[in-house]
Amino acid sequence: MFKKFLKALFTAVAVLGLVLTVGSLLLSGRFEVERRIVIAAPAERVFEQVADPRRWKDWSVWTRRDPAMQIRYEGPTSGAGAAWSWTSASEGNGRMSFTGAEPARRLAYELTFEGFDGVSKGEMLLAPAAGGTELRWTMRGDMGGNPMFRWVALFADRRVGGDFDDSLATLKARLEQR
Repeated sequence: MFKKFLKALFTAVAVLGLVLTVGSLLLSGRFEVERRIVIAAPAERVFEQVADPRRWKDWSVWTRRDPAMQIRYEGPTSGAGAAWSWTSASEGNGRMSFTGAEPARRLAYELTFEGFDGVSKGEMLLAPAAGGTELRWTMRGDMGGNPMFRWVALFADRRVGGDFDDSLATLKARLEQR
């Protein structure tokens, strides 16, 4: 009886693994996440917060989730060339470098995570809006050739989008309380 159960369990696990692997080959590894928020503050003040990697720890959900995160900054204080890397037990190890900046208008970045193929590219666009500044945060990437990471890409909008929402809400509250 026990042998039959183990054989059935092993067969079920093998079939599930095969279905997940074959199914992942049908999925794209590409993803895109975008969120927007209007902040009652001038674009210059919003840009100051997003273009300086040292300020991300004040509003980013990722640094709040791991207060013990080890962060190292590189390059200029803000704008193109500024970068930060981190080591975190809960958020992973990664690096973000700002690749382009137009003060009070646009910030572009590249994001890499240890253990993942490829580079995610993102940007933050600022535009005048009724009541302040609209901040649109977009990130695109490709999870690479690993079939299991394609499942991660499938749920990127839900997972990362929630982090964007939380971070943007904190940034808004921070800038509007001044």
